[in-house]
Amino acid sequence: MKFFIDTADVNEIRSLVQTGFVDGVTTNPTLVAQSGRPFEETIAEICDLVPGPVSAEVTATNLEGMLAEGRHLAKIAPNVVIKVPLTFDGLQACRVLTQEGTEVNVTLCFSAAQAILCAKAGATFVSPFIGRLDDLSEKGMDLIEEIVDIYHNYPEFSTQILAASIRSPLHVVEAARLGADIVTIPPKVLRQLYDHPLTDKGVATFLADWEKTGQKILEN
Repeated sequence: MKFFIDTADVNEIRSLVQTGFVDGVTTNPTLVAQSGRPFEETIAEICDLVPGPVSAEVTATNLEGMLAEGRHLAKIAPNVVIKVPLTFDGLQACRVLTQEGTEVNVTLCFSAAQAILCAKAGATFVSPFIGRLDDLSEKGMDLIEEIVDIYHNYPEFSTQILAASIRSPLHVVEAARLGADIVTIPPKVLRQLYDHPLTDKGVATFLADWEKTGQKILEN
């Protein structure tokens, strides 16, 4: 499974890239607004930091606008992925941009039917939103399971399942168990993956026992 980081905070990305766990980055207008920095400058800097895909989202809502913005943003760096919403115009834009050789991430997927259309449109990634479905008392992971099952029935579908709106380590584990190709997660959740109170307790116990021996592995 690949990990994409869901943020436009360049400092966070720079720090996390050093761990070797980051395979890509997803951004959206909200995250860029929170960073307080110019959009295109931010995307360019992220692309320099991350060798993998970096999603940059269009803000136009009609086909012509999406294509114009997508083509413009794709020129920022070779690893830019154009993110479009899962609307009728968004799917059409996906097909055209994909045919032109640009990778596309179709976002805001909330049903298996929508995911089928994404694959038919040639999307590189489809982003089902797990947490937002959970917020409505639906089981977001059921959607991941449905899409995985459907895509497996059709080898010609090359669209990768990018589980989004991830809220916790449990979401990550469940998405991995069900076969999602990628999860895009906030920096906080990535750090939570390695935190466990029993690990901390075990380290503290080992260090206390080692201290009692009076030994050192390396002498000063």
